Amino acid sequence: MRCFRPRSSKPAAEVEDVLEQLQPSQSQQVSRDVRDAVGAGAQQDSNHQLSRIMRPDDANIVGNVHGGIILKMIEEAGCIVGTRHCNAQNGDRCMAALVRVEKTEFLFPMFIGEVAHVTAEITYASKHSLEVQVKVLAENILTGAKKLANKAALWYVPCSLQNVNKVTDVPPIKYASQEQEEQGRKRYEAQKLERLETKARTEEVVPPPPNPEDPPKEQHTVGFSQSSLIHLVGPSDCTLHHYVHGGVTMKLMDEVAGIVSVRHCNSNVVTASVDAINFHRKINKGCVVTVTGRLTFISNKSMEIEVLVDASSLVEPDKYRAVSAFFTFMSLDKDNKPQPVPPLKIDGEEEQRRFKEGEARYNQNKAKRLADKKQ
Repeated sequence: MRCFRPRSSKPAAEVEDVLEQLQPSQSQQVSRDVRDAVGAGAQQDSNHQLSRIMRPDDANIVGNVHGGIILKMIEEAGCIVGTRHCNAQNGDRCMAALVRVEKTEFLFPMFIGEVAHVTAEITYASKHSLEVQVKVLAENILTGAKKLANKAALWYVPCSLQNVNKVTDVPPIKYASQEQEEQGRKRYEAQKLERLETKARTEEVVPPPPNPEDPPKEQHTVGFSQSSLIHLVGPSDCTLHHYVHGGVTMKLMDEVAGIVSVRHCNSNVVTASVDAINFHRKINKGCVVTVTGRLTFISNKSMEIEVLVDASSLVEPDKYRAVSAFFTFMSLDKDNKPQPVPPLKIDGEEEQRRFKEGEARYNQNKAKRLADKKQ
């Protein structure tokens, strides 16, 4: 969910304790990223670029594009380049299925009338999975000015069109150097380990939404702001396999996280970043998905919201955890500037545990930003 921020305000990346201000060396890197993304195209099968203008239905009432729209476009570009590459060899036809999105930073907001240029490139391929790195440029077509709005890394596996449960082999890619291949292998091993570590949360039960007849929850508690969306999966949400596009799910997750943050701070909010999104199980056409968001940690100027996606059949009572992720939001005052967030009132050992885990993630991300700044 992306709420209003004037064009002259600082980007999310410059807010204290959330995204550190860019240093000259980082600004040079952003400029290089812009040049690289502009110059990239369909020069080879491992690259793809799509562009479209941002319309009113992509944004809120004041013209700022929702973060979920950007996430959906990122996934679409990744799916195209991944599917194209995996079908470059003889054998079963397949479709690239999203299994994980690495941490994604929202560097600059995007507005109605700007053109989003989404460039996707395959940067690593294992036997049964591939990494796609995506850059999103926002172009003002009146002035020609371009800015790097988002960067993301996604992991896909190719699923056979004949049997959705069959994962096919991924054709190898050419690397510029042995070092590049080795770095990709390290990223592959790291994400594989992290995905295994998140499996423990796939069975965690989420408390049901509040009953309107129950006494109201105390403001600024986890229960007060917890929110859920229920969505029936239709044909337009699905791939050729008849299961949900990852981008559709991410858009719903962003919307729920935004509702939670607004309910807590009662102000405009902006998506600052998304931690790794893990897709645990597929969601089929005709399923009912319940997307639930709840606050886990709050710093001085940021809110971490855990978003869990559960799916179930309309005709069977079985419910399972399909997707999980952590979103970080910031609160904006009446002048659309970052402001302190109300403290979170903790109730019970379970909420205290989640708060400490969120604090550890916050400190880890902050340390990483400081380390990147020194490079």
